[in-house]
Amino acid sequence: MASFSKHDVRRGLNAVRWPLFWTRVGMCAEALWQATWPLVTVVLAVFAVLMLGLQDSVIVEVVWAAAVIAALAALAALIYAFARFRLPTRAAALVRLDETLPGRPLQALMDTQAVGDADAASTAVWRAHQSRMAERAAAARPVPADLRIARRDPYALRYVAALIFAVALIFGSVWRVGSVATMTPGAGADLATGPVWEGWAESPRYTGRPTIYLNDIAEGPLEVPAGSLITLRLYGEVGALTVAETVSGRAGELPPASASEQDFTVVQSGEITINGPGGRTWSVAVLPDDAPKVAILNDPDADALGEMSLPFTASDDYGVEAGEARIALNLEAVDRRHGLATPPESRPTLTIPLPMPIAGNRARFEESLIEDFSEHPWANLPVTVVLSVLDAAEQQSETAPRAIILPGRRFFDPLAAAVIEQRRDLLWSRDNATRVAQILRAVAHRPDDVFRTEVDQLRLRRAVNRLETLASYGLTDEQQDDIARDLWDLALAIEEGDLSSALERLRRAKERLNQAMRDGASPAEIEELMRELRRATDDYMRQLSRQAELDNQNNDEDGQQSGNQNQMQMNQDDLQRMMDRIQELMEQGRMAEAEQALQELQEMLENMRVTQGEGQGGQSPGEQAMEGLADTLREQQGLSDQAFRDLQEQFNPGAQAGENQGNEGRNGGQGRGNQHSQGGEGQGEESDGQQGGEGGQQDGNGGQGEQSLADRQQALRDELRRQQGSLPGAGTPEGDAARDALDRAGRAMDGAEQALRQDDFAGAIDNQSQAMEALREGMRALGEAMQQEAQNSQQGQGLSESDRRADARDPLGRDPGSNGSVGTEEGLLQGEDVYRRARDLLDEIRRRSGEGERPDVELDYLKRLLDRF
Repeated sequence: MASFSKHDVRRGLNAVRWPLFWTRVGMCAEALWQATWPLVTVVLAVFAVLMLGLQDSVIVEVVWAAAVIAALAALAALIYAFARFRLPTRAAALVRLDETLPGRPLQALMDTQAVGDADAASTAVWRAHQSRMAERAAAARPVPADLRIARRDPYALRYVAALIFAVALIFGSVWRVGSVATMTPGAGADLATGPVWEGWAESPRYTGRPTIYLNDIAEGPLEVPAGSLITLRLYGEVGALTVAETVSGRAGELPPASASEQDFTVVQSGEITINGPGGRTWSVAVLPDDAPKVAILNDPDADALGEMSLPFTASDDYGVEAGEARIALNLEAVDRRHGLATPPESRPTLTIPLPMPIAGNRARFEESLIEDFSEHPWANLPVTVVLSVLDAAEQQSETAPRAIILPGRRFFDPLAAAVIEQRRDLLWSRDNATRVAQILRAVAHRPDDVFRTEVDQLRLRRAVNRLETLASYGLTDEQQDDIARDLWDLALAIEEGDLSSALERLRRAKERLNQAMRDGASPAEIEELMRELRRATDDYMRQLSRQAELDNQNNDEDGQQSGNQNQMQMNQDDLQRMMDRIQELMEQGRMAEAEQALQELQEMLENMRVTQGEGQGGQSPGEQAMEGLADTLREQQGLSDQAFRDLQEQFNPGAQAGENQGNEGRNGGQGRGNQHSQGGEGQGEESDGQQGGEGGQQDGNGGQGEQSLADRQQALRDELRRQQGSLPGAGTPEGDAARDALDRAGRAMDGAEQALRQDDFAGAIDNQSQAMEALREGMRALGEAMQQEAQNSQQGQGLSESDRRADARDPLGRDPGSNGSVGTEEGLLQGEDVYRRARDLLDEIRRRSGEGERPDVELDYLKRLLDRF
């Protein structure tokens, strides 16, 4: 075994000298980082803030406070560093290096043999051990420093500071750090070369003009809008800079000319001068803010129902903010006779907001004020109207008072007009109460000559009795308005009527049209009355057709034949041309000729006797079923309309009263009684006490008015079930399809009934829509079945289609429809009047959809209508 001396031990330790040195250097870095990381974090954060220039965007007091906080943090971090830092010794480095070697060879090399040094064998073993340890020590490598301090910095503040510093290096500037020196106490003297200033001219927001930085504006003229805010800031020695201005018009206490902060508003042209080093002078010219302008374009127009439309135009240089119309009674122009001779009660001026464009520029626009004043006491009386508008600067302009007649609905029935006149007198002054009661009692003295129904007679008598009773004790405001409302409803019922006879409706329409021509009605009113006459004529012709079929059926049962030699032939085109001629004469102002032509038309229609062609029998079972389903569909549509009105009332109580009155006038003269006591339009005119397939309706005297919607829906479901039992076409594909569709309609009606009993009107409307769609499908399938049956019958009898169609013409010369029903849709929806009516309906839907105060469910419904049509 080779010998191993102390020299060899020293040589082994020298082999690890450099690894030991670098290990000690790493330990020094480790100790230094662990002691100084708080100080480094604070320094990086402070430099990042300064390099980003944040000190320039806050007031100097904030900078000073932040500097104190940063200094205290740096001092605390420095104390922490001195307390924690310890320079690592050579022995500690040797121990760390030895710990990384297997068997700790460095410690073994420094050890001495404790026992057995006198024994040669023991000494040889010890030397062999040290030789192996020396070989291991020669393989030593420096130990890297452990710079992890996560336990000392659990919130990773060092990384936050490093990230901010990196952002500052990219987006900031090292030169900004020096700007903080100018914010230290006593450094103001070194700011630039002397005192400085800053200024801004902020225009009013409504002008849309940007803020002007005055330091960038050279001396000379300066244009700013009236009302602009001037802000000046003076820095440096107080008194070195002063401000003088003549644009604010301030007459009270003025701030010192040398004040460091000065704010004032430009109200007039003048000068702004900053005196001192670097000062400037501007000659300020004020851009005037003109007052808004408004003008009435034309006298107001009124439609057939009295709704006023007043066109106007408004403008402003920066846009109109709001406007209103003020309507006052023009007492000097009122014809002070009869009930108006009494001094009127004081009533406030009517104030109505003017409509403004929802979108777009309000600098100049044209709009129309649309309102209905038919129920107001001043309706159809002289008034003065004044329009005023306001701009954002609260400047106001208004028009000169314009004398007009306040439009309102006009009543052409003499009795209705008399009731409305007495209602106006009652609202004019409560002193007229006794006189109004006497006149109304005189009007109703011989009721059989003036009233068409006993209901209207009883309603007027009740109103008169109540008025006489209350007048003896003195009418209150509420009682006066309540009686006036009753008289208005009565006049509407008399004017529009509640007639079950098509002939009576025709005569009524003719009388109203004659009265309108004598009273000089407006074109809009004439057009509305002509539409009513056309509807009444169509209903009358349908009634004649049904009556002719019944007569022929009775003749066939008696074994008689009805000839058609003397039959009056008249087709739909002839009737349309006659009505167009009447309207044309009225539009040309030839009222006498128009009245004569109208009289001839009525006499011709009343004298017409309609018969069927030879061999034509009564209605077949299929035709009866088709007619019954059509009545059921109309009834279901009426129930759906009523449910929709109840839904509106549920969301907006009381809002539908006036609207229903207006809609009733558009429905061709059908009164409110028809809408609430019957299921749909046009039912009252055919109600002869029949039910089921012949009508499925109760009489037009309001028999259904006492039932709830749910009860009426249940009755309609029972009627549909009865109709299904007698439905023809059993066993055919078309007949089975019709029965399936009616089954779906019945289930939907059941769902609608359940929803109505739970006051779920929205759900009821959905089910009713499904029921109506299923009914239409059933009618289409039934029509196909009837057509197939007719073809089979024709093949068996050998009759040609042209022969059958020639014998089956209705009184107007129209061919029967393909589904077996009387009449056809071919050639309908023709003519200017129909298109004009369609445009009117679409305009009305658009108008209502733009009224934001309506319930959301109604607005959604109107939107669906617009999307569909």
